[in-house]
Amino acid sequence: QVQLVESGGGLVQTGGSLRLSCATSESTFNRYVMGWFRQVPGKEHEFVVAISRRGLRTYYTDSVKGRFTISRDNAKNTLYLQMNNLKPEDTAVYYCAASKAPVFTSMVHTTQTYDYWGQGTQVTVSS
Repeated sequence: QVQLVESGGGLVQTGGSLRLSCATSESTFNRYVMGWFRQVPGKEHEFVVAISRRGLRTYYTDSVKGRFTISRDNAKNTLYLQMNNLKPEDTAVYYCAASKAPVFTSMVHTTQTYDYWGQGTQVTVSS
């Protein structure tokens, strides 16, 4: 069982920035495609961004392109999400997820692709 622990959430004003982290003790972290999702109450998980195992490929949802940046440090077993120019509509609980998928497929935006999930971290953007 892969345990993922998110951190870095908080309250920020519109236009501000936050950096989320997702850490794991899993030594095979570099074997997982990783993704960030977010969820607001009463709605399904929304895909935000995914990154391939070596970090060479990424896929962003349109609403965060140019504002969010995903990265990973496989030596530290940690995934990051740098969020800039935050908007109130970015308010959500953010989850990191790990997929055992052998390749970076066109399905990385779906929750079914992922095998392990963190507990989530709240991001609140005030207007």
